[in-house]
Amino acid sequence: MKKILITDDEPHVSLLLKQFLERAGYSVNTAINGEQALAYLAEQIPDVLITDVQMPKMNGIELCETIASRYPELGVFIILMTSRTDRDIRLWVEQQDQIVLMEKPLSMRRLALQLSQHFESLDN
Repeated sequence: MKKILITDDEPHVSLLLKQFLERAGYSVNTAINGEQALAYLAEQIPDVLITDVQMPKMNGIELCETIASRYPELGVFIILMTSRTDRDIRLWVEQQDQIVLMEKPLSMRRLALQLSQHFESLDN
């Protein structure tokens, strides 16, 4: 079963995503901030990380950069969620191989499609 870690400081967002993804057949864990996500990563590696950009303590970009520096061998696919279109964030994401930007409010259909495409590419 494919494992997904959701990192978001808004519990209702995490719960909604967790329920949707579990119904789709994924194993899902949640973290409320970047520090908690890193603690999870020290124990087990998910196939996909879905993280919000705007969070206290450590934002989503800092989390992604920390993961890349601590675990350069990981092929974790990351979906960054943002509620605003920020040119700097878009430019940063364009330079990353394994990161996709999705705007809030999330389209569950688009999220499912993105995950499906990612996992199909691994199988080929």
